[in-house]
Amino acid sequence: MGKLENFLSGSKILEEVVSPINGRLTVIRDLAWGVHIKAGGLTQSGGVAEKVWYASLKEVEKAKTKVNKCLILGLGGGGAVRVVRKYWPKTAITGVEIDPIMIDLGGKYMGLKEGEVEVVIEDAMKYVKRQTKKKERYDLILVDLYIGDTIPEKFASPAFYTLIRKLLRRGGAVVINRLYYSEKRKLADITHQELKEIFSEVVAVYPEANIMFVCSDSDKMKVC
Repeated sequence: MGKLENFLSGSKILEEVVSPINGRLTVIRDLAWGVHIKAGGLTQSGGVAEKVWYASLKEVEKAKTKVNKCLILGLGGGGAVRVVRKYWPKTAITGVEIDPIMIDLGGKYMGLKEGEVEVVIEDAMKYVKRQTKKKERYDLILVDLYIGDTIPEKFASPAFYTLIRKLLRRGGAVVINRLYYSEKRKLADITHQELKEIFSEVVAVYPEANIMFVCSDSDKMKVC
C-alpha cells in the first residue's frame, strides 16, 4: 500500500519488525480498527481479532460464569486482555506467549502492562503440562495459538484439549479460536467434533471469518 492509499484509508504503519517466530510483524493504526498487530497478513492482536473475542466472551458472560482466574494461551499483544477486563474487571489474568517481540509491541502500542497481567514467555504446551501437574485451575481459558494463519499440530489435537480441560474449574469455560474460511473450515469442523467428545457443552460462535468454540461442563450452555 502506497503513501496516498494509506492516507485515503486513514491507515498508518507505526512499526515493522521481524520476529524469528512470527516473521514480519506490522503495527498499524487505522480509522476502522484502531491499533492492531498483523503477522502473515492476518491481524493477531487488536482490531478484528479483538472483535471476535467480544463476540465469544459475551456468550460466557451471558451464562453468568464467575471468572476470578483467567488463562490466555497465545497472549500476542494483549488485545484479548481488554475484552476480559470489560466483562470481569477484577479477574487475575495470566498470559502465555512464546514470542517476546509480540509482548514488547503489546506493551508499546496496545497498553499491555505486565503489572496488570502475569506474562509468561514460554511454549504453551510446556506451560499447560506444568500447570496440570501442579493441579492449577482456571475459571476461563482462552486459546489462540496461531502463527500467522497456521496452528501448530500439537495444539490441534484431542490430547491437548484434554489437558486444557484438566485446568478448567467446574463451571468455567474454555474458548478456542479457529479460522473458518476456505480450506480452514475442514480443520475447524474436525476440532468441533473432537471437542464435543471431551466437553459436555460446546457452543459455536461465528464472528467474522472465525469460529469460536465455547466449551464447558456446565448445563448453562446449549450444545450446537
